[in-house]
Amino acid sequence: MKQLNLKKLQNRLRDKFLKSGVKMVGPETIYFSKDTKIGKNVTIEPYVVFGLKVKIGNNVIIKSFSHLENCKVENKVDIGPYARIRPGTVLKEGSKIGNFVEIKKSILGKKSKVSHLTYIGDSLIGKSVNVGAGTITCNYDGLKKNKTKIKDNVFIGSNSSLVAPLTIEQDSVVGAGSVITKNVRKKSLALTRSLQTEIKNYKRKSR
Repeated sequence: MKQLNLKKLQNRLRDKFLKSGVKMVGPETIYFSKDTKIGKNVTIEPYVVFGLKVKIGNNVIIKSFSHLENCKVENKVDIGPYARIRPGTVLKEGSKIGNFVEIKKSILGKKSKVSHLTYIGDSLIGKSVNVGAGTITCNYDGLKKNKTKIKDNVFIGSNSSLVAPLTIEQDSVVGAGSVITKNVRKKSLALTRSLQTEIKNYKRKSR
């Protein structure tokens, strides 16, 4: 009986959103919560799950296999596919969360992008920030959660680890493959990278 009631609830919610103009590709695969709020001109692809306390603005696209809970998504935001938006997250207007990105208890500023394979936690990210693939905010030191602040117009190179507590000031660049442990000043390039070693005519040892 409980399973039947859940199925009826989902069908009612799907019908409600379809009638309000939400575009759904494969609505039978999309799961809503009773308190889900969705604005105008929103597109939801198959296999998206909405947990409790999700509010979606206008002109938003949510791509397949994304999971959202206790978050606010403003207008003109793109999410997914395969994105996880965890509690306490705010995605500002025009921002983008790409594939295999997890974001938790963070604010992503207007027109900022986190496009691939990245974890953002306990962070405040400004406007027009680009976070490269494979970047991690190292927010937990084993005892407490620490905050990362990334100001406007910052470029974070791919495969970077940002060790909180940390502030990266505006218009700065973090070089790819860096482990950043100290604050970065305005309009600076920060990188931590060992010199590449090359041995000519190298031969592997044979067994």
